[in-house]
Amino acid sequence: MTQPRKIIIDTDPGQDDAVAILLALASPELEVLGITAVAGNVPLGLTQKNARIVCEVAGRPDVRVFAGCDAPMKRKLVTAEHVHGRTGLDGPELFEPTMPLQSRHAVDFIIDTLRDEPPGTVTLTTLGPLTNVATAFHRAPDIVPRVAEVVSMGGAYFEVGNITPAAEFNIYVDPEAAEIVFKSGAPVTIMPLDLTHKALVTKPRNDAFRALGTRTGTFTAEMTEFFERFDKEKYGSEGAPLHDPTVIAYLLAPDLFTGRFINVEVETTSDLTLGMTVADWWRVTNRDENATFMGDIDADGFFSLLTERLARLP
Repeated sequence: MTQPRKIIIDTDPGQDDAVAILLALASPELEVLGITAVAGNVPLGLTQKNARIVCEVAGRPDVRVFAGCDAPMKRKLVTAEHVHGRTGLDGPELFEPTMPLQSRHAVDFIIDTLRDEPPGTVTLTTLGPLTNVATAFHRAPDIVPRVAEVVSMGGAYFEVGNITPAAEFNIYVDPEAAEIVFKSGAPVTIMPLDLTHKALVTKPRNDAFRALGTRTGTFTAEMTEFFERFDKEKYGSEGAPLHDPTVIAYLLAPDLFTGRFINVEVETTSDLTLGMTVADWWRVTNRDENATFMGDIDADGFFSLLTERLARLP
C-alpha cells in the first residue's frame, strides 16, 4: 500500500464540514495530521468544539484539533446560523466533547507542520473561510512552495452566490484571505457551488446513511436532514447540496470530478459583488491560470463512496 496522503483539515463545522471530517477519518488513504478550526458558519468557540464532537463520534479522540482565527483578516465576522442552526451542528443530540483542544494556535500548527514535513507532502483541505491558511501564508511565505495542494470548497461561477446574489459564503466571509490563497502560487483546486449543487442529499441517499445502523450513520442522517430543510425551501430542489465532503472525495477518487485549470480572481472592493469568484471558465482574458476550478461530479459515485466509507466508522 502506498503511504497515506498527509492532510490538514481547515474547517468551520457546519453539518457538511462534519460529514467531510468523517469521510477523511474513515479513509486509510489519508493521514489527518490535525484539524484547524476557523470562525465561519458559527463563531470559533463552536467550530472548535464541533470539530472535537465529530472526532469523538468517529471514535478518533486521538486527532489533534487546534483553534485558529476568530475573525476575518480585515472584516467583521458573518455567520450562517440561519442554515446550520444555533450550534452549527443542529439535528443530532450533541454532547460536550472530552478530548482536549490543543493549546497551540491553528496558524502556528499549519506553519510548523509545513516546515517540519518534507516539501510537497502536506495537502491543505479547506472547508470554510480561508482566514487560517491565508494568515499562515502571509506570516510565513516560506511555507507556500512546500504545500502539495490546497483543495478548497468555495466560490461559484455559473451558480453565482448563496449568501449574496454574487458570492458564495466561504469566500464572502473573508475575501481578502481567499485572494491571498488563490494568488499564492500554491497549486489550488476549487470545489465551487457549480459542482456541489449537483451532489444533492436526496431522501434515498439520506436513508442509506441511516440504514448503516451505526452511531455515525445516524448522526450523519440527522445532520443532513436538518441541514437540507433550508436549501430545499430556497432552491425548490429534492435535497440539499453536500458541499464540503467533495473536497475529501476528490483526494480519494479524483475521477469522479471534471474541471478546468483557469484564472480565478476574488472581488475584494465592490459593495455589490464582494466575495465573488470571477472564474475565466471560457478563457476570454489573458490573465494567468491559477486554479483548477471543478465543474462537474459523478454524484452517484460520490454518494456510494461516502456511504461505503461512513460504514467503516463506529
